[in-house]
Amino acid sequence: MDSRSSEKERSRVVSSRLPGLSDFTTVDRRTLYLAGLAVFVGVLSALTAWLLIRLIGLFTNLFYYHRLAWSFISPAGNQLGLLAVGVPVVGGLIVGVMARFGSEQIRGHGIPEALESILLRKSRIQPRMAILKPLSAAISIGSGGPFGAEGPIIMTGGSLGSVFGQTLHLSASERKTLLCAGAAGGMAATFNTPVAAVLIAVELLLFEWRPRSLIPVGVASVTATVVRWQLLGSGALFPLQTTVSVSLSLVLLATAIGILAGLLSTLLSWSVYTFEDLFHKLPVHWMWWPAIGGVAVGIGGLIDPRALGVGYDSIDLLLIGGLSAGATVVLLTVKGAIWTFSLGSGTSGGVLAPLLMMGAATGSLVGVFFPLGSPVLWALVSMAAVLGGMMRAPFTGLIFAVELTRDLNVLLPIFVACLAAEGVTIFTLPRSILTEKVARRGTHVAREYAVDPLEVVRVKDVMHTDIIPVPAFLAVGDLALFDPGRSNRYVGYPVVEEGGMVVGFGTKQAAVDYLASGGNPATPMGRLFQRPTETLRWDLPCRRGAERLAELDLDSLPVVDPQDPEIYIGLFAREDLFAARVQSLQDERERERILKITPSKLPWPQRGPE
Repeated sequence: MDSRSSEKERSRVVSSRLPGLSDFTTVDRRTLYLAGLAVFVGVLSALTAWLLIRLIGLFTNLFYYHRLAWSFISPAGNQLGLLAVGVPVVGGLIVGVMARFGSEQIRGHGIPEALESILLRKSRIQPRMAILKPLSAAISIGSGGPFGAEGPIIMTGGSLGSVFGQTLHLSASERKTLLCAGAAGGMAATFNTPVAAVLIAVELLLFEWRPRSLIPVGVASVTATVVRWQLLGSGALFPLQTTVSVSLSLVLLATAIGILAGLLSTLLSWSVYTFEDLFHKLPVHWMWWPAIGGVAVGIGGLIDPRALGVGYDSIDLLLIGGLSAGATVVLLTVKGAIWTFSLGSGTSGGVLAPLLMMGAATGSLVGVFFPLGSPVLWALVSMAAVLGGMMRAPFTGLIFAVELTRDLNVLLPIFVACLAAEGVTIFTLPRSILTEKVARRGTHVAREYAVDPLEVVRVKDVMHTDIIPVPAFLAVGDLALFDPGRSNRYVGYPVVEEGGMVVGFGTKQAAVDYLASGGNPATPMGRLFQRPTETLRWDLPCRRGAERLAELDLDSLPVVDPQDPEIYIGLFAREDLFAARVQSLQDERERERILKITPSKLPWPQRGPE
């Protein structure tokens, strides 16, 4: 047999040993079913996003221009004078009352609340949240609140997906998928960023990267984007085209921007929660806090009206270089102050749009002093880096900026800046601005994604092999006498008849439990331990073994050779799962030098003595 035929035969043998295993652990027809449901969720979330934008326009026109109109407009052009200070106070008061007597979950960014629903309530969201969250956000932003619409729409879309899922026979994981599908659909429809919407769902909500969730979420995002094109247009939100000359200097400057963005992210996150702590010390009910935050918003609006509301027009000006340095400094200072203060008060509003504005303002100011590129380029790079660093989601920051502008020239500098920003924030802050809110309520959120060690360690690598055969006629009470040296060990016992045929399998612990419960010590082993119907193959991953133990509610299972299932070669117990974890921990922490280079082993000739 030639080498090629031998290799084919080895491949055939190996593949036959791994039935039912594939690259992904959860691929079945339910994935297609969820993808079909996601189409409906995507349409619904897109319509909701369109409605939220219209509601923001409605309340902005009512509060600042005293007219009934749905057009999306900035509050910066109002003619109210000093009366404008009271508008955010009125809006904050309304939001506080809605939170007090409607649902406290409408307070905050939106994403932490979606996280809590996933982590603590099995992705169950009250139906009223689908109404209260967008309405409170529209009132908050329409009355001048310096927030974005994305957080509320993520929560609203997630609420719709969750409520829809609750009407069907779905598992908690499947409800989570629909919740995240609604959240991604809402964000995609708001910003026309379908890929970034899926990434933010993966990096912040799903806690997994599996086809069973990725496909339905992607379907919902694409569906919502297509519907958005019909309602709001298909163009980029901030169309931009920059010229980038790739060089080492560009990478170094992008790194510097990223470090600065990381420091700004740290400052903003720290400020938000510092103000939140201060509000908790006030001797008034939290219902009044948004109104108090509205006072700061109103004063900030007098200083710079561009800091009020969502601020898409201001972001656009920053990205095309339409603001002077002095105006940019004022906008950055006022926006940062009123945003952190009012968000700390617990009102309803998102974080993405304010971060985009403050990041763009920082980049445009610093970019003036850079010898390479333009302030417009660095405004875009900084905008993405602040978003990626603040949310600990660098890929979301990268793709989000590219989809917002349709400018592919900036991929490399944005990627470098996002990595640098995240590198700063992971050392300066234990959690992101989103997960800190959840942690303060007593729930830890792990943001790392890795293959489960139980998936790569085989049953054979950790199973107990100290098993000995015992005759079927042996009395249970004589088991300790039969094996005195091993009587205190947790081992398995294949039960064999004369001739060596295996008729059962038992464990020492099972025998002890039988006797402790009043069983007859004279009972033969062959009668007590019948041949088990469940076994494990040695070549399966430990994850499959753990699943079988959990499904059958057993402490252990015998392990067989896949080539001869009649032969027991070991015992797989629950304690063996810890052995798999220990192996992973050793790979992570044990450091060793494999190769040691000495002068005598260098590849070039050594100089001899003079």
